[in-house]
Amino acid sequence: MTTVLTEAEAEADVTPAAVASQRRRRRAPGWLAVLPVLVFVAIAFGIPALAMLNGAFTVKDQTTGATSYTTANLTGSLQGAYLTALIGSVKLSAVSAGIATVLGLPLAQAVVTSRFRALREAVLTASGVLANFGGVPLAFAFVATLGNAGVLTQHLGLKDKGWNLYSFWGLVIVYLYFLIPLMVLTITPALEGLRSQWREAAQNNGATGIQYWRHVALPVLTPSLLGGLVLLFGSAFAAYATAAAMVGSAVPLVTLQIADAISGNVLVGQENVALALSLDMVLIAGLVMAVYLPLQRRSARWLEA
Repeated sequence: MTTVLTEAEAEADVTPAAVASQRRRRRAPGWLAVLPVLVFVAIAFGIPALAMLNGAFTVKDQTTGATSYTTANLTGSLQGAYLTALIGSVKLSAVSAGIATVLGLPLAQAVVTSRFRALREAVLTASGVLANFGGVPLAFAFVATLGNAGVLTQHLGLKDKGWNLYSFWGLVIVYLYFLIPLMVLTITPALEGLRSQWREAAQNNGATGIQYWRHVALPVLTPSLLGGLVLLFGSAFAAYATAAAMVGSAVPLVTLQIADAISGNVLVGQENVALALSLDMVLIAGLVMAVYLPLQRRSARWLEA
C-alpha cells in the first residue's frame, strides 16, 4: 500500500511513519479538549449511578447494622404500591405523550407553512420557553386557574360538572402544557426536511392533500414521530415537582414513591427500595433511548438524502 505525501511533506523529506505520528499529535489536542467534559460526566453521573446500583442490591440489618447483597429491594420495588406507582407513571407518560404527539404535529405544520416569519419565530421561541416550564410554578398556575377555587373553575362552574384537576386526567392536561411545545420543537426540523418536490410530484399524479400525507409525508415522518413520542414519554416519566406540588399522593407515581421511601413517609429503612425504584426508572429510560436513537438516525437518513 503506497502512502501519498503532500508537497510540503515531500520537500521536508519526511518518512510516512513520521507523517502519521505528526498527524496523531495534531489530533491529540482535540481529545484533550473533551477530557474535562468526560471527567465531569464521570463524576456527576458515574458516581451517583454506581451508588444507586450498589444501594439497590444492598440490605442493612436494623439490629446488627451489617449489610449484605440481595435482590430483595428489586423484588419489593415490583410489588404492591410500588408496582402500582410504576404502572401509573408509565400509563400517565404514555397517554400524555400520545396526545401531545397528535396535537403537536398539526401545530408544528402550521408554524412551518406560515408565511409570517415573525409568527414562526415567536411560536418556536415560546415553545422553547414553555417546554422547560414546569415544577412548582406550573402547578401553582394550574391550581390558581383550574383548581377547585380556580378562576376558570368558578367562572365556568366546572366543579359542578364534575371537573377535578387533582386527578389522572387533570395531571395529563398539566403535562400537555410542556409536552406539546416540546413536540413542536422536536418535529419542526423533520417537517422542514420534507421536499416541496414530493408534494408537487404527488399533485402531478392526481393525489389529494390527504393522499399526499397518507402515502408520502407520514411514512417519511414516522421515524421522527415515533422518536418524538419516545422523547415525550421520557420527559413525562421523569417529571416530579409538578405532580408532587399538585396532586401529592392522589395519583400513584413512581417518582412520588421514591420521595416517600427516601423520606421515610411510608416505612422506616426503605431508602434502598427507593434506589431500586430509581434503577427501575433507569432501565425503562434505557429502553426508551434504545428505541429513540435508531429512529432518529433513520429519520435523518431519509430527510437528508
